[in-house]
Amino acid sequence: MNSIVRAEIITIGDEILFGQITDTNTQWIGAELTGIGIRPVRKTSVGDNKQDILDAFTEASKRVDIVIVTGGLGPTKDDITKHTFCEYFGSELKMNEDALKLVTDFFAKRGRAMTELNIQQAALPDNATYIPNLWGTAPGMWFEKDNVVYVSLPGVPYEMKSLMEFEILPRLKTKFVSNIIKHKSVRTVGIGESFLAEKIENWEDALPEHIKLAYLPHFGQVKLRLTGTGTDEKLLDAQLQAQVDLLLPMIQENVFGYDTDELESVIGTLLIKNKATVGTAESCTGGFVAHRITSVSGSSQYFEGSVVSYGNTVKKNVLGVSEATLEAHGAVSEQTAIEMAEGARKLLHTTYAIATTGIAGPDGGTTEKPVGTVWIACATPTGTVTQLLKLSNIRNINIELTSTYALNLLRKTILKAEYVVI
Repeated sequence: MNSIVRAEIITIGDEILFGQITDTNTQWIGAELTGIGIRPVRKTSVGDNKQDILDAFTEASKRVDIVIVTGGLGPTKDDITKHTFCEYFGSELKMNEDALKLVTDFFAKRGRAMTELNIQQAALPDNATYIPNLWGTAPGMWFEKDNVVYVSLPGVPYEMKSLMEFEILPRLKTKFVSNIIKHKSVRTVGIGESFLAEKIENWEDALPEHIKLAYLPHFGQVKLRLTGTGTDEKLLDAQLQAQVDLLLPMIQENVFGYDTDELESVIGTLLIKNKATVGTAESCTGGFVAHRITSVSGSSQYFEGSVVSYGNTVKKNVLGVSEATLEAHGAVSEQTAIEMAEGARKLLHTTYAIATTGIAGPDGGTTEKPVGTVWIACATPTGTVTQLLKLSNIRNINIELTSTYALNLLRKTILKAEYVVI
């Protein structure tokens, strides 16, 4: 029977720890390893310090079958990965003629002169298996020690990805026979993680041993990710789907999609299906709802435009919110949200219009309307629906959450309209 092959990803470089660059390599490598049945179990980031790197290698070797290392292969003195590998594997740097030819050709094709530092990039630990890098000057390296495979890759993302795709992944698939790992995700919105867990507790407790559940919350949404392991891909797919089928009746009203579905793309599909259009009138979100809608390719088929009515003058003069409403109820009120949505729908000639108005913070709150008080509205051909949100005192979080709840209000409104004869 196959077993799970475990991997650890080690990123090397002070620039990652200092927050000067974002580590996108680990996310990509993790997805690719999972795709061939290898389970990433840990990520470690290490600075440009030899002893720290040696310790990371030693610790990783105790818990995994594969160690993927990125970074530290450049030509400058702070790039110490090769020297550290030499110490770890008891080897010496030796000029690799194949690597030297590739580096020489790389510079010749670009009409650039090579420096001694560039030449030294072709010097590799003498017990490394050379992995040619056709996309840059830092070669990849493959080592084996005590039944653990170590792979060293450049940190430049496009070079790393190319080496992984064309060299490393095929070699790993040949060397290791592993169980299949499959994921199936159910995307929910409008229900908190703890409430969701309480609803599905009995279902979760009854999951078979080879299927695990993870809760992944993000700004008003929770992704329920099922991960199954097995030897038969078709059977595993069927088993995962069977669990989803058991889950759905418990939380159907909060489910908006699956796997890679995003709320804004699901809404786009609904609007196209119903030959409907939408616009937005935004105050506290400052156009963020429109941004999310238009982040979807093809959104010009259903999105007409937006009015960012941050000030009351724009609310009145462009959207038609009445002075009486603003004086009696204030800009942050259900009545203002309704008039903003209805004004936007009339102005933009759309089927639906979303409005947001609130106190994003961290200033501007009162006892009656504290920071995080937000009204959203969705205007339709037959009326306007509203929702009061009571959010946090953190501005960016409030903007993200408001946009999610506003989009979900639109989604629910469209779905309800599909079953109503107008």
